[in-house]
Amino acid sequence: MPLLIIDDSRSSLLAIETAVRQFVTDEVETYTSPVRALARAEAVTFDIVFVDYMMPILNGVDVIKTLRERPEYENVPIVMVTSERERSIRLQALEAGATDFLNKPFDPLELRARLSNLLALRQAQLALADKADNLDKALRTASKRADMREQEIIWCLAQAMAWRDGNTGDHIERVAGVAELIAEGIGLDRIRRRNIYLATPLHDIGKIGIPDALLLKPGKLEPHEIEKMREHVPIGVNILRNSSAELARVAVAIIGGHHEKWDGTGYPNGLKGEQIPIEARIVAVADVFDALCSERPYKKAWPIEEAYREILACSGTHFDPACVTAFREKWPQILKLCEAEGQDAPETAREAG
Repeated sequence: MPLLIIDDSRSSLLAIETAVRQFVTDEVETYTSPVRALARAEAVTFDIVFVDYMMPILNGVDVIKTLRERPEYENVPIVMVTSERERSIRLQALEAGATDFLNKPFDPLELRARLSNLLALRQAQLALADKADNLDKALRTASKRADMREQEIIWCLAQAMAWRDGNTGDHIERVAGVAELIAEGIGLDRIRRRNIYLATPLHDIGKIGIPDALLLKPGKLEPHEIEKMREHVPIGVNILRNSSAELARVAVAIIGGHHEKWDGTGYPNGLKGEQIPIEARIVAVADVFDALCSERPYKKAWPIEEAYREILACSGTHFDPACVTAFREKWPQILKLCEAEGQDAPETAREAG
């Protein structure tokens, strides 16, 4: 535990240093210049500081104020050494952050007692800080593990739904990946981008409540069948709406709004413009793009460049223009993502459009 002693009087400095060294074996540094001492304190965090009050350029109160402004010296014990008896000076020192006082001329036994108490205090502070750091690390590790388990559950559930819908799980990763890139393009922070990436695979979870005969029907749906198919949106919302988790809130916003359209002609609520949650506006672009590139029994896959042009053409009608702009700006990365995943099993186009 390094100690710092500051006193412009060499005799006083030597006296304090000698008394301190009789009690501790720790490193002790001494300075007659408060300016040089403060400069040194920027490089080394001392565990106890003794500082004289009456010094040129900077007095002891000035030194204490300067040290206390530094986060690493927020709790370090600082002892004001002074021959002054004025109450106002001591109040100034206390207000500046002095921990204790040592009168000049000092009693070596008193110094030893005060130093013993301050060393115990500092050791307790460091031990507590170490425990807090270890606890923080343990909490971060536990949180990371919980996030990984949560992600695993989401992807397993989404893949199960994809297989029931006649797909592989590839399209889930593509839609989520494209959505995350668009979210980055419009400037959302890392946490919101991550939540969108994790929640996107659940966007059609409500299809679990749609009969297989309708869900897997080849060819075009009849009007009444379309209405029945659209029920997957409120079903999905009801599955997750009572959860208090932030990720579930994001998923509900996506499920309930990714079939809405910017011009208000979408479903289920005919929301328009910014009435549609931003998470849903982002996923709408990613979902439709992946759907257009899909080859299904009732349609051929569009060439990827043609699908790209269609997304751009629907800016301001189907899609949020800001999301389309981000889609265009992120196109090189989206194209690489599609090539890496293999654009062979995108989202069902029947409902994406």
